[in-house]
Amino acid sequence: MSDSVQPRLTPTLRVLLTLASVVILIAGMRAAAPLLTPFLLAIFIAVLTAPPLFWLRDRGMPTWAAMVIVILVLLAAGGLLAAIIGGSLNTFTANLPEYEASLKQQVGQWFAWLEGFGLRVPRDAFTNLLDPAKAMRLAGQMLSGLGGLLANAFLILLTVIFLLFEASQLPGKLRAALKKPERSLDKLDSIAVNINRYTAIKAGTSLLTGLGVAVWLWVLGVDFPLLWGLVAFLLNFVPNIGSIIAAIPAVLLAVVQFGLGGALWTALGYLLINTFVGNWLEPRIMGRGLGLSTLVVFVSLVFWGWVLGPVGMFLSVPLTMTLKIALDSSPETRPLAVLLGSDADPVKEAA
Repeated sequence: MSDSVQPRLTPTLRVLLTLASVVILIAGMRAAAPLLTPFLLAIFIAVLTAPPLFWLRDRGMPTWAAMVIVILVLLAAGGLLAAIIGGSLNTFTANLPEYEASLKQQVGQWFAWLEGFGLRVPRDAFTNLLDPAKAMRLAGQMLSGLGGLLANAFLILLTVIFLLFEASQLPGKLRAALKKPERSLDKLDSIAVNINRYTAIKAGTSLLTGLGVAVWLWVLGVDFPLLWGLVAFLLNFVPNIGSIIAAIPAVLLAVVQFGLGGALWTALGYLLINTFVGNWLEPRIMGRGLGLSTLVVFVSLVFWGWVLGPVGMFLSVPLTMTLKIALDSSPETRPLAVLLGSDADPVKEAA
């Protein structure tokens, strides 16, 4: 019996098959977004909570006790998040007609001031442009998406618990399943350390940004400072673009409440906080190599937002950063990681 001849794929056919596989994968992810989004969010939460869990366990605390503490902290954070989102959005919706009336009055004063210099501008066009409901739509969609996920809080919490238990048992399973486990374990450990380091630093700097924004807006007297601080915290995970998007609704609300002067003070606070945290503190802590190019950030924001919805925008950079760290772990794929990065240096392994 003659050996069967294996057909050889031409380079063009290989590229076409690869592209077709990618399209099918993306279509499947978009169709499964209602199930995939809570699961990805659970993975993100598990990555954040795994280091404290392991730290408590390494200090001699039983696994179940450490898990209980972590779960209680997660429940408290989730309750606070639900209170901020639900209460602030409801109150803002109720006050929206008052804000719109104040905005129309101020816009009328601006038009009168311009007309005093002989300048004629279309009032209707500028009024529609400065509509607070339209300007806050992007932030509102993201918060509404997170609010919808709170309805699946029980499913997300269970997934986080199972992921944390599985993470503690994964090394033993790999040693039993692989012929040469040490090499694979070293690579996985390197990837996990870099992902945990990036996520922890980004969460810490985002929390600092959110607290700074909330305090600044509270001092200025802008309505809903906790809500805008939460928006700043979430969107700080999106470098460069996120800080601009987070500032728009708060600055516009300051225009409605206090006029142009209050808006300038609000914008100045955002500028100082994001410059200090994003351009000075975060690079010093994180170091070079753990960044993404501005183009990659924008494309990932659009792509993951289209695939997973508003929550995908929040998870876009962590997902892309995880992909970059994984690509950098292998010499064969390291050039792709360099192309995704903000400079020519590959990701440095955490000490």
